[in-house]
Amino acid sequence: MMIDTIRSAAPALRGRLLANQSLADLTWFRVGGPAEVLFSPADEEDLALLLGALDPAVPVTVIGLGSNLIVRDGGIPGVTIRLGGKPFGSVAVDGETLRAGTAVPDMRLAKSAAEAGLDGLAFYRGIPGSVGGALRMNAGAHGGETTDVLVEARGVDRSGNLRTFSHAQMGFSYRHCSAPDDVIFTSALYRGRPGDRAEIEAEMDRVTAAREAAQPIRERTGGSTFKNPDGGKAWQLIDAAGCRGLTRGGAQVSEMHCNFLINRDGATAADIEGLGEEVRRRVRDNSGYELHWEIRRIGIDL
Repeated sequence: MMIDTIRSAAPALRGRLLANQSLADLTWFRVGGPAEVLFSPADEEDLALLLGALDPAVPVTVIGLGSNLIVRDGGIPGVTIRLGGKPFGSVAVDGETLRAGTAVPDMRLAKSAAEAGLDGLAFYRGIPGSVGGALRMNAGAHGGETTDVLVEARGVDRSGNLRTFSHAQMGFSYRHCSAPDDVIFTSALYRGRPGDRAEIEAEMDRVTAAREAAQPIRERTGGSTFKNPDGGKAWQLIDAAGCRGLTRGGAQVSEMHCNFLINRDGATAADIEGLGEEVRRRVRDNSGYELHWEIRRIGIDL
């Protein structure tokens, strides 16, 4: 078994290794197959130890809070890494900067900044992911983006080397960063600006209210499904193509916000992804716009 090979190659690993571990409960859609091996490192050094010892041919996949993710029904081959615990889940404030582990939920990052009287990060209150995902996709909402506040990011590459990326080296663009795909981010340094805590918290309350009023946040969903194309809004194009409420198997296009797919009734990952592809086809036929997935889709089909 792969797990035995890993333990033999890296006997000093301190993190948890699990074979054939179900991932459905780790995603907001509550769908998907198992990880061949799931690894939760004890800390950054433990992560580097695994990556340095692992056969380069073994595929490595990283998952965070599972909010912006479809794990396909056949599961994920190789090693799936999920960061958690205090080494990756803490926020430290130093003056106008915050150092956050990449397992920190975006909402908690916003709260920590507000408690420190640091303005500029309140937009994270409206993003249902973690810092790691925010780095990888330049996450943003309500007029703010990760690129606006990031100083640098730290991570481990596929060879087990610790690396630090300046803001410029992250190469941010809309919902994208240009850092190497094999880097697993472990922490990020943000800079806020002095502000009034009460005013910042009031802004966060406005973000929360707007999100609750417009998005199906109490459903099994994955957040915004498609990126906004140049010159258009994804939800408007989907609505115009007659897709609001469209279903496939147990999956449905939300009637509340049609750029959200939901697991309405025992959907499979194939139901959800297939529905998304049908939406893309109908939008293309109706308007000529090509929608691109914002939700990550990983693993293999059955």
